[in-house]
Amino acid sequence: MKIYAHRGSAGTHPENTIASFRAVASLPVHGVEFDVHQTKDGELVVIHDESIDRTSNGHGYVKDKTLAELKGYDFGGWFSTKFKGEKIPTLREVLYVFKDTHHHLNIELKSDVFPYVGMEDKVYQMLKDYRLESRVVISSFNHEMVRNFKMLAPQIETAILFMEVMIKPDEYASIVGADALHAFFPTAFRAMGREAIASGRQFRVFTVNDEIYANKLQEIGVDAIFTDFPERMYQFLNRRIY
Repeated sequence: MKIYAHRGSAGTHPENTIASFRAVASLPVHGVEFDVHQTKDGELVVIHDESIDRTSNGHGYVKDKTLAELKGYDFGGWFSTKFKGEKIPTLREVLYVFKDTHHHLNIELKSDVFPYVGMEDKVYQMLKDYRLESRVVISSFNHEMVRNFKMLAPQIETAILFMEVMIKPDEYASIVGADALHAFFPTAFRAMGREAIASGRQFRVFTVNDEIYANKLQEIGVDAIFTDFPERMYQFLNRRIY
């Protein structure tokens, strides 16, 4: 079972920061996941929430601030004084960290609350600039955007994100144009999970920080998990059995 570092190494570093991503870049885990929003001046930045309140010393929505304004805030001090001064990274800065590594990149487009016009085209162009088309999966809770991205770039892997127990997830993924299913981990233990695994699509689940759950998910055949503690989870799942 593969491991994706969730928002970088979010359990040990301030999430979605360069410090968090650099901590993952040297790990043998399969991939890394991060979230993309769009600023007032049309720049793509990596942050999970629509607002900057939780993960910075500022207030307000990403969409209402320019990149220069966002770069003026501290995105590390909330986690630990050790990381005080960490800045919000642009998508381009994050891609640069991983351009020469082995990691598979899960880019989540966070357009499920506020619509970000033109985001698909900007992300696609940046992936082409870095020649990363074969190393990414584009995911979103906004399934319209997943469909749009697949139409724009059919060669790039796409995934639908969902929290609910779905009926016939494979059929729905076909309607959307999604290659993979990214589900909230308890759904994997339902009939839906068995259907998803049997479908042959990549079935990845989030967010798994408990080794007991990770072990059970591996047993039932889940393809990958997202975790805030990638190094610890890698050591657990690859431990030697005597």
